[in-house]
Amino acid sequence: MIDLRSDTVTKPTTDMKSFMMNAEVGDDVFEDDPTVIQLEEMAANMFGKEAGLFCPSGTMTNQIALMTHLKPGDEVICSRESHIYNYEGGGIARNAGASVRLIERKSGLLELDDVVHNINPDDVHLPVTKLVALENTCNRGGGNCYDLKAINEIKTYCDQINLPLHLDGARLFNAIVKTEVSSQTMGSFFDSISICLSKGLGTPLGSVLLGSHSFIKQARRNRKVLGGGMRQVGIVAAAGIYALNNNVERLADDHRHAQLIADALSSCSWIQQVLEVETNIVVAILNHGYENNHFIDRLKENGILAIPFGKGRIRMVTHLDVKESDVSKVIDSLNF
Repeated sequence: MIDLRSDTVTKPTTDMKSFMMNAEVGDDVFEDDPTVIQLEEMAANMFGKEAGLFCPSGTMTNQIALMTHLKPGDEVICSRESHIYNYEGGGIARNAGASVRLIERKSGLLELDDVVHNINPDDVHLPVTKLVALENTCNRGGGNCYDLKAINEIKTYCDQINLPLHLDGARLFNAIVKTEVSSQTMGSFFDSISICLSKGLGTPLGSVLLGSHSFIKQARRNRKVLGGGMRQVGIVAAAGIYALNNNVERLADDHRHAQLIADALSSCSWIQQVLEVETNIVVAILNHGYENNHFIDRLKENGILAIPFGKGRIRMVTHLDVKESDVSKVIDSLNF
């Protein structure tokens, strides 16, 4: 099967597994696993941050960030399309006890006015606005990327009113490769960043939360509360080190493959529209009256796995396990 359900389905390569098996380990709860420390420092340095915290998942790093920035009754501004709102099990309410101000943009990308006009006034009837959260790339926006100018405008305004800015960077390296913005430049705009290692970078698990020393100190406490303290976890942290050293630049191949699939989908009679492809996510909108599962099942019969992505929408995601020959097979299988 050619698995296009997500870039989380990748399997470690032989070289990555070899690197993992040779990792030096310790007890990460005691903060003495040398490989975890190396990964955290490596990721922090990449984005110009003081410290990092290794966690099992991107959901956990996002939730820890929200818990660290917010207290019960505070409010976070984010897109209605954002991962932290749609796909983290109601964690904003459950873990941070916070309210959400949702911005209605199908792209999932916020603009300056979205922030300016959604800061609550100092009124006892309203929650206190305490955080702005962006997602880059935006999954539900079809893997689209923020323009650096938009991020800069939002950050400048947030600084003026002392409002922290968090980045859900689950696929941040895709955005960096696409826009050719350096990780140092990208990191300079955010108070906290969650980077995922198990999507485009191909590790078995893991994300790193980045921020200041004081922020990460409190985040480490919140990780413990969520049960995220780990022991001899250097064996999987090593996969993150390998991925950061070897699997970033090759993301351009995934972007190219996604565009080829999108071009083929655009010519299919059963497709109304394909969202513009910027990175490795292809979202196709079916013609009116067509059911998602019909086409998901037909693709599966042809050896291709995809997922429904809301009513009348399907999603395909390219990744390091999808080769050029796989893309050709997908394209040949679309006309049914």
